[in-house]
Amino acid sequence: MPDPRTGRLLAISDLHIRYDENRAIVDALRPGSDQDWLIVAGDIGERVSDVEWALRTLRDRFAEVVWAPGNHELWTAPDDPVQLRGEQRYLHLADLCRGLGVVTPEDPFPIWEGEGGPVAVAPLFLLYDYTFRPAGTYSKAAALELAERAGVVCSDEFLLHPDPYPSREAWCRARVRTTEARLAELPADLPTVLVNHFPLVREPTRVLWRQEFALWCGTTATHDWHRRFRARAVVYGHLHIPRVIMCDGVPHQEVSLGYPREWRRRPGEPGRLVPVLPTAVPV
Repeated sequence: MPDPRTGRLLAISDLHIRYDENRAIVDALRPGSDQDWLIVAGDIGERVSDVEWALRTLRDRFAEVVWAPGNHELWTAPDDPVQLRGEQRYLHLADLCRGLGVVTPEDPFPIWEGEGGPVAVAPLFLLYDYTFRPAGTYSKAAALELAERAGVVCSDEFLLHPDPYPSREAWCRARVRTTEARLAELPADLPTVLVNHFPLVREPTRVLWRQEFALWCGTTATHDWHRRFRARAVVYGHLHIPRVIMCDGVPHQEVSLGYPREWRRRPGEPGRLVPVLPTAVPV
């Protein structure tokens, strides 16, 4: 049992609460200590009301909640009364989070002072730029054509609008520039925990059954951020393949719950919160 006097930095992602089973799992989540922080690394749901319910519920229970958006929160779904698109939708969600007391990528990075700290917990919003391409494809157009022929096309192509940017990759490039500058301003001796819905490196996508889907999974522009910005850990989701891999001695942890058809196949209780710090992973 966790020591109730000592908080932990915990994480989960890909809650997808439009499924009743997943909503029930979120409703049952509890900290082990009143000092526990929770990272929510995106894909809570598609409707703004669902995002608000989940984050309000969790913020009432955890000492701090840190949110990084996934692609599903950014969808303009036909059944969502909030029909904002692109950047306006993202900023609307960030404002909603501020009203709840939830930390977003637009806020100062909070400092975790518990065991394993001090570290800056940095929620990121970076998107993807189609540079995680299948072998032998050297352009976005060629990679998308290959994916379409394989029947692998992410719903983002229809529901995630980049307005006012001309494309999702242009939005990604802008987010990378802004975020890189903010991380560079951190004190040179302060470690970080980097939180992004999409993996920061290509390696986690190598196990995808359909490699074409990697197009919608990140950007090569962040391949060295775990080294450059002194990461004690990297937290991500999106792939629905919960595991930890080591890159240059840094644990990259996928913390996704995923869809019911996925978590039912895994051993253990679904919705287990992943400890980021202190970590059991040898570093």
